[in-house]
Amino acid sequence: MTSRFVAAAVAAFSLTAVLPAAAQGVKIGILNDQSGVYADYGGKSSIEAAKIAAEEFGGTVLGGKIEIVSADHQNKPDLAVSIARKWYDTESVDMITELTTSSVALAVQEVTKEKKKINIVVGAASSALTGASCSPYGFHWAFDTHALAVGTGGALVKAGGDSWFFLTADYAFGHALEKDTSDVVKANGGKVLGAVRHPLNSSDFSSFLLQAQASKAKVIGLANAGADTINSVKQAAEFGIVAGGQKLAGLLLTASEVHGLGLKAAQGLVLTESFYWDLNDKTRAFSEKFYKRTGRMPSMIQAGTYSSTLSYLKAVKAAGTKDSDAVVKKLKELPVDDSFTSGGKVQANGRMVADLYLFEVKKPEESKRDWDYYKLLAKVPGSTAYPSAKDSGCPLTK
Repeated sequence: MTSRFVAAAVAAFSLTAVLPAAAQGVKIGILNDQSGVYADYGGKSSIEAAKIAAEEFGGTVLGGKIEIVSADHQNKPDLAVSIARKWYDTESVDMITELTTSSVALAVQEVTKEKKKINIVVGAASSALTGASCSPYGFHWAFDTHALAVGTGGALVKAGGDSWFFLTADYAFGHALEKDTSDVVKANGGKVLGAVRHPLNSSDFSSFLLQAQASKAKVIGLANAGADTINSVKQAAEFGIVAGGQKLAGLLLTASEVHGLGLKAAQGLVLTESFYWDLNDKTRAFSEKFYKRTGRMPSMIQAGTYSSTLSYLKAVKAAGTKDSDAVVKKLKELPVDDSFTSGGKVQANGRMVADLYLFEVKKPEESKRDWDYYKLLAKVPGSTAYPSAKDSGCPLTK
């Protein structure tokens, strides 16, 4: 009896040993603003960008399906945290990306650290994400406030814009962008004459713009984004601010906002982006694919979401598992070479370092086709745009 039981057990074990490992696959969550001030900035089009990445990867990883889910956090950190916890605890989400809005991204990054899951921030800008608030499981793609300050702020000061006044969104992102740009302006010999802060999703900027105009600053730095930037620029035109000799600096401006403004209103704006659809053959190929699905060219947020998704999938494949610690190791080892950027490297603090570009928005008569918006002024090397991990303030690198 005993010998027959042992023989049966051995046979069962042998059969199990030759069976393939269970298919796993991964589930990726796109968490962003899909209905508010940043709906065009990233929004639902970022979901399509992630789907393109999954399709290009082949649709499967670790023998299972790649699934993309999404939710609208409405720019509310408490709602975003609730969604992230539900995704991680009951819906088997492995990684969250996009995360527009710095207050949201910082809150969700704390949840992912607690759960030992991975988040890759694209749409939020605060450099604190890989600085003082860095996480072993947190990454930051595409740009941050430090890089935008170096690109746009540094260039305008060197071009003679040596006095600044800031129009700032009154939350973590705006504060960080104002501070980082102020530091760059002062380091290059310029002066900051003042700042005024406005609520997120404002409709009336008149009192703020009148203060900026009265400052007589050569440059008015718009430390805001999305619809707030569009409304700031439109209302500045009504007050004749640019016509009066002051220059507007769109410190976080993407092709989506330029499209919303139109070239007549946006012409002459100087801005920094890490992606433009017409940079090279790879950016054009991805962008035409994106355009067919969405009816618009991608911004650096949408292209960055494509890249963050693809990089995560490559890291999972290379690790041979979706265990977070193993995938984190591969994310920091593998180069980032895709339609978003070439030669990108991930630092120990989770900051993905790649080149950015300084652009000037074309005049209407200079544009030759739909979405032909930018003139390239200069490349901003990633090594110049971002601090090293050691100098970032991230406690993990001490």
